[in-house]
Amino acid sequence: MRKLILKSGLYVFLILLGLEGLVRLFHLGKDTPTRFLDEHKVEKWVPNQNGFSVTGNRRQNFSEFRINNSGFNSYREFTPTKDNEEIALVGDSFIEGFHQNYYNSIGKKIENMLPNIEVYEYGYAGYDFADQLHLIHSYKEQFDLIDHVILGIKFSNDLTRNEYQVVAGRLALESTTNRMLKKSKLLVYCKNIGILDPPQKLMYKTLNLLRPKTTPKKLSEAEIEKTKKEKENKFLENFESLISKYGYDKNRFTLLLDAGKTSPLFMNYLKENNFTYIDFSEPFKASNRSTTLIYDRHWNNHGRELIAKEIVTYIQKKKAQ
Repeated sequence: MRKLILKSGLYVFLILLGLEGLVRLFHLGKDTPTRFLDEHKVEKWVPNQNGFSVTGNRRQNFSEFRINNSGFNSYREFTPTKDNEEIALVGDSFIEGFHQNYYNSIGKKIENMLPNIEVYEYGYAGYDFADQLHLIHSYKEQFDLIDHVILGIKFSNDLTRNEYQVVAGRLALESTTNRMLKKSKLLVYCKNIGILDPPQKLMYKTLNLLRPKTTPKKLSEAEIEKTKKEKENKFLENFESLISKYGYDKNRFTLLLDAGKTSPLFMNYLKENNFTYIDFSEPFKASNRSTTLIYDRHWNNHGRELIAKEIVTYIQKKKAQ
């Protein structure tokens, strides 16, 4: 019996070792750069990291990232000057662009259409509007040199707070335990394709059985509509609070949004208060090709081309005024 257990354990170890080697050989597990909090309490990636972002169990998306000296995924360093013309793209994972090779990013596409302009991409997964304004405020001297600052915003989830605070949950991913676990590409791969989801769900269900059951109250249509309006008003209040606290230069700052998925309350507010914005909803609707990846809602290469064209059109119109 003892020999059987020892042999079984040895075989399991060798099988796992072989699978680990296969995952590494075919680069099935994604590389995750290390994040940190800088001296301004701005969360970003540790500078000068390289790797590959992988999605899907058959490498449905395989792209290279490069973290520059400023801590963001970019093909160039950020060196704005008074003499040159620059554009800053600030936002979340859509701007960060881990789903696209760093040398074929939205910024690079813009530069191909506007050769005399440098584009700086300040994208970081999870950034909301508070993160963005805090970043700009923290690096004010740098951003004051940039001619056009474009901030990606989703009204539905980017305005849930009225001031910046460090998000401890994201930084917790850099715990010693998580760093050790990420060293196994096999474990990373299994987690990414959902193999570990059933055990996790079973654990959650077991824990829920031990908790007292509560029946959620069913809301009427009127109550649902009231809750929706209260939420939208709160988001608008948060927007006003954030721009009041951190500042907002209407001459240089422009919002990037999808008007079709944005509250009419917010759209009317922007128009009435002379906030400029780039609305990419129409070109996305008019496209006869998919603008997002097949497995999630991030923009694919075609979608990024459309975004780049909309930004270029906006910049050209603004310069012609």
